[in-house]
Amino acid sequence: MECRPGCGACCIAPSISSPIPGMPHGKPAGERCIQLSADKRCLIFGQPQRPPVCGGFSADPEVCGSSFEEAVRLIGWWEQATSVA
Repeated sequence: MECRPGCGACCIAPSISSPIPGMPHGKPAGERCIQLSADKRCLIFGQPQRPPVCGGFSADPEVCGSSFEEAVRLIGWWEQATSVA
């Protein structure tokens, strides 16, 4: 599966514990990444400052579903299911 243009759910729904330019402590789940543009594209895509976790993410129907809304819901579910309590 290829990413849907203008989706950005993976830049909103999950937490990112790695430093991100402009977000030195990462970001909590549900918060929009500061590097996500208004048209939902990564502003640091392909740059060395991009966290490895972001570069390692691969779109998959089981994670991304068929729409932005479904992706946010599914990624949010995965976030909760894999979080350490």
